Amino acid sequence: MRNTGTKLGRVMKWRTAMQKTTEIGSAISGLTVGVTTSARETGAAKLKVLHREATAAMPKAPDQEIRVLLATLDPGDCTPYHSHRFPVTVYMLEGAFTLELDGREAITVKAGEIFVEPPLVKMTGRNLDAGQTARMVLFYVSDPNVPFADPAE
Repeated sequence: MRNTGTKLGRVMKWRTAMQKTTEIGSAISGLTVGVTTSARETGAAKLKVLHREATAAMPKAPDQEIRVLLATLDPGDCTPYHSHRFPVTVYMLEGAFTLELDGREAITVKAGEIFVEPPLVKMTGRNLDAGQTARMVLFYVSDPNVPFADPAE
């Protein structure tokens, strides 16, 4: 670390073999904020958008709660008939998950695919594959302490 005389100066000029510094003006201007770097000159993180979808159904409260859940359905398992108050993003890790949403065609989400379950739609999900477990990551943003799912009749 080079000593520049002030604590802020020392933090801003800190260097190691595994990092490179960025001029504070560039970072503040947003030109490089969010870009990860490495020891190699061309070592920026490779970001790829997996899914992007606009929605007006997100929580409006000043604070939100973020939940990331791992769900596993063995062959033949199904979820209860339910709905969600806010969208649920499903990212399939392995297997396949068939969603039956009221008023819509059934949809099967396979490993590597993403689907956003709409809010306030009654649904159930099933693993129809007799030979493979379905594993998925669920991303849910809600008002604090709101149940993940509400039973539907």
